[in-house]
Amino acid sequence: MLDYIIVGSGLAGIAFAETLLQHNKSFIVFDNHSQNSTRIAGGLYNPVILKRFSEVWNAKAQLELAVVFYKAIEDKLGVHFDFKLPIYRKFFSIEEQNNWFVASDKVNLAPFLSSTLITKTFSGMDSPFGYGEVLHTGYVDTVVLLERYHQYLKGLGLLFETGFNYSDLAVMDDSVSYHDVSAKQIVFAEGFGLHANPFFNYLSLDGTKGELLIIKAPNLDLDVIINTSVFIVPLGDGLFKVGATYNWQDKTCVVTDEGKQELIDKLKEIITCDFEIVAHFAGVRPTVKDRRPLIGTHPGYKNLHILNGLGTRGVMLAPSMARDLFDFIENGKPLDRSIDIRRF
Repeated sequence: MLDYIIVGSGLAGIAFAETLLQHNKSFIVFDNHSQNSTRIAGGLYNPVILKRFSEVWNAKAQLELAVVFYKAIEDKLGVHFDFKLPIYRKFFSIEEQNNWFVASDKVNLAPFLSSTLITKTFSGMDSPFGYGEVLHTGYVDTVVLLERYHQYLKGLGLLFETGFNYSDLAVMDDSVSYHDVSAKQIVFAEGFGLHANPFFNYLSLDGTKGELLIIKAPNLDLDVIINTSVFIVPLGDGLFKVGATYNWQDKTCVVTDEGKQELIDKLKEIITCDFEIVAHFAGVRPTVKDRRPLIGTHPGYKNLHILNGLGTRGVMLAPSMARDLFDFIENGKPLDRSIDIRRF
């Protein structure tokens, strides 16, 4: 009998699988193809909500764990996907500058916001009011992480891309079984696909559609991440990732002309050079109304668990939420009340 079955192999599923490997637990993963938010994610890790100049919940602890967590995976797989780049917030007025410096004086934000005005000039972008630099930032290339980690799991015979049929899951007092596989525990990490899960679809998972573009702009000389009304991430060879939109009504992964035009209009407010659109993606982020993850155990089945609701900050949240769920299941360590599904 295995220790675990994991359903879902996006950021949440990968983080929990890696946590199990670190603790010598046996498991298999079913990729149920329920969502693609990890594959099309911006992948940024940023400890500050720049729109409101407020600290991301538990940012310091999340970042400290994430840095070590992703470095261990990079070393194990022999691949580079964690790019440590500064995030520059472009200022559009003196007032924005002043708001930044007020925020950088706050005790909780001072470690993350530089108090030095950046006046660097980038070809293809005009910024007469300069930039503010966010510290301890970067982005994870989630496509590389997913593809290489999936290859790794397949090589170990631990990943099955056959989907998952909930009606075939049998739940006993001390175990679960699915087809010919038995395990002590099962963890559902399906992202927005949670809505099809009969055990956990009562939870308040909203879902927020996001669209992003890959553009080619040879005359944009940018070696940092710009984050203002949209983010611009340099990918090399004149390519940049631009995102993202927020749509709370549309729950499909279909790209739209409206989403594309919104990104184009905002991009033209930031850069001054020509660009062409190379690719256009859309996905639904697993967001929750109270902006906290969904972690915990089913109220009626003690061996059914959930790791979900990582929202727009999955790269930062996944390692710490996987650790917290593991410690809760294996060691009885209580979950923070703000993430425990019992709040619903």
